[in-house]
Amino acid sequence: MKILKNIYFYLIILLFGVIGCKKDNYTSPQSVLTGSVNYQGTSIGLRSNGVQLELWQHGYAFFSKIPIYVNQDGSFKATLFDGNYLLTRQRGIGPWIDNTDSISVTVKGNTVIDVPVTPYYLVKDATFQKSGSSIKCTINVSAITTSKALETVKLYLFKTALIDDQNQNASSSMAGSAITDLNQPLNMSVNIPSSLTNEEAIYARVGVKTVGVTELAYSSPQRISLK
Repeated sequence: MKILKNIYFYLIILLFGVIGCKKDNYTSPQSVLTGSVNYQGTSIGLRSNGVQLELWQHGYAFFSKIPIYVNQDGSFKATLFDGNYLLTRQRGIGPWIDNTDSISVTVKGNTVIDVPVTPYYLVKDATFQKSGSSIKCTINVSAITTSKALETVKLYLFKTALIDDQNQNASSSMAGSAITDLNQPLNMSVNIPSSLTNEEAIYARVGVKTVGVTELAYSSPQRISLK
């Protein structure tokens, strides 16, 4: 009887070993989906990992979403299995009009897709200049849709290019209610804080916030030499 129990014990160990080997032999995903969130072909500047897209795969009764976080330059990347997916934009997340229509995506090998959005406001361009102990900026803001009011325009300084509303050493803001004509350039400045004065260079960026929308739309970070 003891011998029979030992045989059962070793058979169970062997069975789990075989199952473990099968799991180890599963092929990992190899295809890469890349793209950008953009308006009329131009990527939207964002807070890094502040906006998330959702990817769902067809053909499963029970499945969970694959989150795809968007980089600060509006680009994204995901490694996936080949197949048919649905990509969705979350409601109330990005600095654009809600559009929850799904985008059909067929992933086969390296696949590229653009995710179109309609922002409320965009920073068309921003130029920065060191002036004494401050950074001055000239900004052009474009109103894509005025269904929501412009809340603020913000100028940020940071020690690295990963700069946004949550990663900054200094900032200044201009209330949207104080802006009478968006067809005219806006002028802003911000003092360089003592924590940055010994740096070789710092980074500046402008963001525009819409009333009732959490995330901002940003300009590209720009490196400014201090030496």
